[in-house]
Amino acid sequence: MSIFDINYIKSELESRGIRPSFQRLKVLEYLHQHKNTHPTAEEIFAALSPEIPTLSRATVYNTLHSFSEHGLIDCMSLDGIETRYDMKIEPHGHFKCEICGVIRNFPIRMDDIRIKELEHYQINHRKIIFTGICPDCTNQIKSEKGEQ
Repeated sequence: MSIFDINYIKSELESRGIRPSFQRLKVLEYLHQHKNTHPTAEEIFAALSPEIPTLSRATVYNTLHSFSEHGLIDCMSLDGIETRYDMKIEPHGHFKCEICGVIRNFPIRMDDIRIKELEHYQINHRKIIFTGICPDCTNQIKSEKGEQ
């Protein structure tokens, strides 16, 4: 394993009742290394398959499903089209740029958000997602138009 200690990743899986196979260790390592990019299953498969020629798409999807069921990761769709995978670290929101597609995390205190119309509802999941144009794309648009 590269950046992350194999024993840490192994214990992370075992503590959730997940058998730490080589493929699962590699998928979890990849998710840790790319926690700010919120990769898709296809991105994970494409990145790991050269290193693990026997890896199948089904294994990646099944592994991600298992990780999600055990509360290790969160599945999210920012655009209603593709599912992205997010390491559960701390409560946060997401911003996705409509031009370049970059996804940024931002801290948010979910417990501070109160919605009167939902006060008698049991809320199981909270996700805050904003879409728009990131500063880099805004600056690029301005420079193309000759604005300062």
